[in-house]
Amino acid sequence: MHLPRSLEAFPQIRVLEQTGSTNDELKGGSDAGDFSIVVTDHQTAGRGRLGRVWVAPPGQTLAISVLLRPGTGADSFGWLPLIAGLAMSRTVSRLLPDASVGLKWPNDVQIGGLKVSGILAEVTGDADAVILGAGLNLSIPADQLPTPVATSIGLHGDGDPDRALHGYLSELHGLYSAFRKASGDAEASGIRTALIEACTTIGQAVKVQLPGGEILTGEATGVDESGRLLVRTSDGSEVAVAAGDVTHLRYE
Repeated sequence: MHLPRSLEAFPQIRVLEQTGSTNDELKGGSDAGDFSIVVTDHQTAGRGRLGRVWVAPPGQTLAISVLLRPGTGADSFGWLPLIAGLAMSRTVSRLLPDASVGLKWPNDVQIGGLKVSGILAEVTGDADAVILGAGLNLSIPADQLPTPVATSIGLHGDGDPDRALHGYLSELHGLYSAFRKASGDAEASGIRTALIEACTTIGQAVKVQLPGGEILTGEATGVDESGRLLVRTSDGSEVAVAAGDVTHLRYE
């Protein structure tokens, strides 16, 4: 990959020709510094949320992992994958200013309701850092997309990897710096407000598959101070969802 702008701005980037998982490359690295970065365009064993496989054809996607040591306490870690999703949604919006880009809670980036990027967050073994793995579909042609609800940047505009990587890392660094400056307070840093403004899930009728398999349906009404999705059910009660697979029912 030719990444001059990204490497100039973030010289700590480690670019790999191929790897099983960029997240795994950063795991166990107790000496890895804050904002260590690994990137490749050929990931052979990528993972998504809920144990899914992230399909990444060689040369057509970006896999980006960033290790964060915020020093704000584990209670704030839940906001880090949300910050990553917000950073990626802003990046895609800038790459495709005329496209309908949305951020589906917690951190799926969509173009016209089709997924172009997802985030997988993993806590390190020493439990004092989080690895944020982002997958971005750059140039996958329509007939090779992994699912009917996926898309790629190249189908809507320019999928230049250097522009995409530089944009994402710059957005992530800015949001993360504000979060750290506010000691992990998403409200004081303005991140909760920014997320609510960007999140297309809010106001939608949703179906949420919870980790235990239970299905929750209702209207998404907001995001609380911990980053949980608030869902109002048919009986009028409000449920805070910390983790789950969300479907916007208008897209079913």
